[in-house]
Amino acid sequence: MKFRQLSIAGAWEITPVQRGDPRGMFMEFYRFDHLAAEVGHPLRLAQGNLSVSARGVVRGIHFADVPPGQAKYVTCTRGAVLDVVVDIRVGSPTFGRWEGVQLDDVDRRAVYLSEGLGHGFCALTDDATITYLCSETYNPTGEHGIHPLDPDLGIVWPVDEPQLSARDAAAPSLAEMRDAGRLPDFTTCEAYTQSLRAQ
Repeated sequence: MKFRQLSIAGAWEITPVQRGDPRGMFMEFYRFDHLAAEVGHPLRLAQGNLSVSARGVVRGIHFADVPPGQAKYVTCTRGAVLDVVVDIRVGSPTFGRWEGVQLDDVDRRAVYLSEGLGHGFCALTDDATITYLCSETYNPTGEHGIHPLDPDLGIVWPVDEPQLSARDAAAPSLAEMRDAGRLPDFTTCEAYTQSLRAQ
């Protein structure tokens, strides 16, 4: 596996080694020891999710309260998506910045994002299938969203008319969440990451 740290601290792109022959292909899409060596601690596997989306669907920007937050290891097992990581940690040097990585069933890359980062994606094909490995189970009272079309974020979604869920379409802006004190704090996120490394 090849790891590339993104411009946002706490996020990585992972490219697997694919081994193929006339029969097909085999690869390791996740290795806890390789990931732990890169990020400094193991990913606690608490929940696995699978999402299927039609072309043009945009999901996100979603995040969870820290602690404990919800780290995610995201892969695309069918089709293609633009996967987006957003730094929503107040006090972070890259607060408000986003970075996108294409995930698809050709290169079979993955994205890891640590607790406190926002996440979303846009389906580039029909039946785009995303698999998430998550560090915590879903907590409806601790899960939040930011409007994916917020002009302050300026995310360049590669579709003319993004299709949003009712929840995402009604989500507040980044500024509204910041003013309400609902965004993760960068120092708190860093301290939580350090506590994971100390375990």
